[in-house]
Amino acid sequence: VLLVESGGVLVQLGGSLGLSCAASGITFSLYGMGWYRQAPGEQRELVARITRGGSTNLADSVKGRFTIYRDNAKNIVYLQMNRLKPEDTSVYYCNAYFIKNEYWGQGTQVTVSS
Repeated sequence: VLLVESGGVLVQLGGSLGLSCAASGITFSLYGMGWYRQAPGEQRELVARITRGGSTNLADSVKGRFTIYRDNAKNIVYLQMNRLKPEDTSVYYCNAYFIKNEYWGQGTQVTVSS
């Protein structure tokens, strides 16, 4: 199983950025997918999650700014981030879950400069 994130860069305050996570080795359509983030010295926290049926759940801190969506034909989950803030600076991790199976990507760094 391989989850490969991409799109992390340095972006200015108020800017937008899109992350992608390409999955292989799983039946993607069966899996719920999520984005988590972890800042230095902090615990990993849920950012957004999308079920295999397309229902989404976002952390309060990103509601109205971030969107998660998936393309089952391409085995990719996306995170569109708008109106970025310095506190969004973190390593963003892709997550795939199905019953007791759970997998993680290696992470991609997002830095928001003020």
